[in-house]
Amino acid sequence: MILSDTSDKPVGVIGAGNFGTVIANMLAEGKPVLLYTRDPEKAAQMQSERLCRNIPLHDRIKITSSLQEVGEKCDVIFPIVPSSGFRNLMRELSPFLKPYHLLIHGTKGLDLQLPTGKSVESMRYLDRTMVKTMSEVIREESVVVRVGCLAGPNLSRELSEKQPGATVIASPFQEVIQTGRRLLKSDRFQVYENNDLIGVEFAGILKNVIAIAAGALHGLGYGENAKGLLISRGAVEMVYLGRALGGSTKAFLGVAGIGDLVATCNSPSSRNFTVGNRLAKGENLQEILSSMDEVAEGVNTVKIARKCAEFYKVRALITETVYKVLFEQLTVQDAVSYLMRYPLSLDIDFLDH
Repeated sequence: MILSDTSDKPVGVIGAGNFGTVIANMLAEGKPVLLYTRDPEKAAQMQSERLCRNIPLHDRIKITSSLQEVGEKCDVIFPIVPSSGFRNLMRELSPFLKPYHLLIHGTKGLDLQLPTGKSVESMRYLDRTMVKTMSEVIREESVVVRVGCLAGPNLSRELSEKQPGATVIASPFQEVIQTGRRLLKSDRFQVYENNDLIGVEFAGILKNVIAIAAGALHGLGYGENAKGLLISRGAVEMVYLGRALGGSTKAFLGVAGIGDLVATCNSPSSRNFTVGNRLAKGENLQEILSSMDEVAEGVNTVKIARKCAEFYKVRALITETVYKVLFEQLTVQDAVSYLMRYPLSLDIDFLDH
């Protein structure tokens, strides 16, 4: 069953960050929307001022700080919160969810389930039993079965300015894809479909690591040749690691893979690009992160992806090098020199396997 557009039920959006607010505004062009933010005082202020992060709120958006209200009033919910808080959110939301609910998340990060007392740094390796995508977290923590994700080049600033854009809705369930498409598609926003949910999630997650490297190249003043080399080699690295983690090659070659990679690696408004750019200009990582008002998911992802690459024996040169820049004091200039000297001769070989 595809949920009917004629229903007067609102659509829920959980997370009033830049992307969550933009998605809420887009949904509100066709439906009433409940936009959740945790802080009751912030919710009251947003409801009164009709602003969130200086983004004007559509008249059809109501702000709430009650997850119970979202669960009870909305059949379709878009959770868009940082990965570090996603599992706790689902645990809080779960009592108000039923099997009929449909969830489409917009979080490009990973959830870690480690032995008690362990950290990423203390683990010798990570495998897929310890690393979960957000769709897997939703299924583990709730009775919801019909799950999907939003992916693709969804830069919040451009979408808030109503520039043309596109997204991929990925799900093994056609009713999730069709419902999401009907809610979001417009004259300026195209919605594509993909049935490889896990592959599309990993495409959106792994591209953040390459975006940090792209920002570093920009910060050093390198031009389009260097960026083209990085993006193409980064795409190959994403395919190999993504396949090892359970995705298909095709998921990485479409809008959610190459499309998102190109957009993020060329955008100063990307948080991950910004991290690399500022590192190259001499700032340290803690200064950069503490000054940002939203999470750069790639910083956490690179730790996880590196350990997974070791376990699955995937050569991930860019991931390894970005890790050393972020956490082992390798300079950006030395990192670029290392990558350029590394002996590689094959261009694209994953299509042969």
